[in-house]
Amino acid sequence: QKEDIVVTLLPAGHCPGSVMFLFEGRNGTVLYTGDFRLAKGEAARMELLHSGTRVKDIQSVYLDTTFCDPKFYHIPSREECLSGILELVRSWTSLSNFHVVWLNCKAAYGYEYLFINLSQELGFKVHVNKLDMFRNMPEILSHITTDRHTQIHACRHPHDDDWFRGNRLPCGLTCLNGTPLHIISIKPSTMWFGERMK
Repeated sequence: QKEDIVVTLLPAGHCPGSVMFLFEGRNGTVLYTGDFRLAKGEAARMELLHSGTRVKDIQSVYLDTTFCDPKFYHIPSREECLSGILELVRSWTSLSNFHVVWLNCKAAYGYEYLFINLSQELGFKVHVNKLDMFRNMPEILSHITTDRHTQIHACRHPHDDDWFRGNRLPCGLTCLNGTPLHIISIKPSTMWFGERMK
């Protein structure tokens, strides 16, 4: 037997290109998520989840997510996280030009929202190792740089944590014009957040 099925890709909000799959066929509708990050109300604005004025009837949801675990019961919203990080970065970098922040980002993608908002709010570009991985995301290119002389870094090194313990950034920078840097590290990680007991 053959059956026609319509497959619709919906934005998952997880990292660039991440999607959820909506399968619609004669026997019903199924949503398969993968990892996703949607704020309250975002799904209500997805036109492709609606039929006319009402939400489509979905018979089954396959929730394939890293965070389907009680220890992740409360994950702060993206806005709450950004607000806290902005407050910390602003207070630290305002102390002097030698006070810098290292964003300890373990994955290659998924931090674009953070980089863009920090750059817009604070007026610093974010130092990254290479720009080529962001070439297809033109909205971020004016907010990142390969110039190490900035106060916000998201550069990477195979032994990041060891380098940071030596009071140097993963790019190797330890001082600016002969003055030692004062470095703090921020780890924007839901996984790390969830593994903490307090």
